[in-house]
Amino acid sequence: MGKNIKVGITHGDINGVGYEIIVKSLADEKIPELFTPIVFGSQKLFEKARKEFAQEFPPVEYIKNPAQAKEGKINVVDLQLGDLPLSPGNITRESGEAAVAALEAAVKAIEEKEIDVIVTAPINKAAVQTETFHFPGHTEYLEAKSQTEEQQPRAQMILFDDNLKVALVTTHLPLNKISEAITRDRVLDSIERLDKVLRSDFGSERPKIAVLSLNPHCGDHGLLGNEETEVIIPAIEEAENRGLLVFGPYAADGFFATGAYRNFDGVLAMYHDQGLAPFKALAGEYGVNFTAGLPFVRTSPDHGTAYDIAWKGEADPTSMREAIYKAIDILRNRERYARASRNPLRKARMEKGQDKSVDLTKDTL
Repeated sequence: MGKNIKVGITHGDINGVGYEIIVKSLADEKIPELFTPIVFGSQKLFEKARKEFAQEFPPVEYIKNPAQAKEGKINVVDLQLGDLPLSPGNITRESGEAAVAALEAAVKAIEEKEIDVIVTAPINKAAVQTETFHFPGHTEYLEAKSQTEEQQPRAQMILFDDNLKVALVTTHLPLNKISEAITRDRVLDSIERLDKVLRSDFGSERPKIAVLSLNPHCGDHGLLGNEETEVIIPAIEEAENRGLLVFGPYAADGFFATGAYRNFDGVLAMYHDQGLAPFKALAGEYGVNFTAGLPFVRTSPDHGTAYDIAWKGEADPTSMREAIYKAIDILRNRERYARASRNPLRKARMEKGQDKSVDLTKDTL
């Protein structure tokens, strides 16, 4: 199986379903044999969740920092957050501060190579807002934290399961600001970044990308908008000139309704709900949110805090479990791609299907 991968898991909003889906995802004696979980949160709340939501559980090690993590156990970094008041289903200052503390600790740990990937439980965007944390979500925060003088990564939100990968040109923007944010350069950049991610993180050799329109019926020859002819089509044409396999624009309703998405390795949507609403309907509980373009791997469940069922024992852990396994898969894909890129001859053989030196079955869970 190769090296034992250390998976950092943040507890998210304590008043949501974070602890429940984490505990349920790790409640299998085989888990520590597959990877080393390192949960960033509260010892008291983890113990509470473990007792309420798991009848059997692997051995747990409570530690002060991730460097103390032990293989063969579920490790919990107690962040010393004090006596956190639980208020299931409610936005509180304490829940926001605790969510940010776990996120910051996980980012620090991955920067110091104490963990290999980050999986984040859901946060409430309103709860985390403070004078020092003013990001609309994980994606924007992680992008900002990853920037250095030498490297300026551009994060790209991708929602995916085994059958569909949807990337976004814009993420957390009000609808009335989307049109002005859809520019030729931004669409072209999103296409190129998606192509790169599909190659490096998902193992697609020559990915086929579908681009959605912004307006209904692709603008209907300008009757319903000009963004398609003035912005999106020129971006697609330039991407084709650069050797990418790009198609569209497609009207989103027909594209998903007819199952056309099955013919592509990735889909580029213009805005949040255009891509995520159909994706979540199709993927169900198996959807995963991936922040592409960062120097490290970060995934999360594709759902929110689910305040309405928080701490009731009703939360489905499938998306969290998928986020953990998919983070490991992406890390391994990225490492294979990096090795192949360092060896041009081997990369060429892999693209032609002639390289038999790698047994991929040994790198799967």
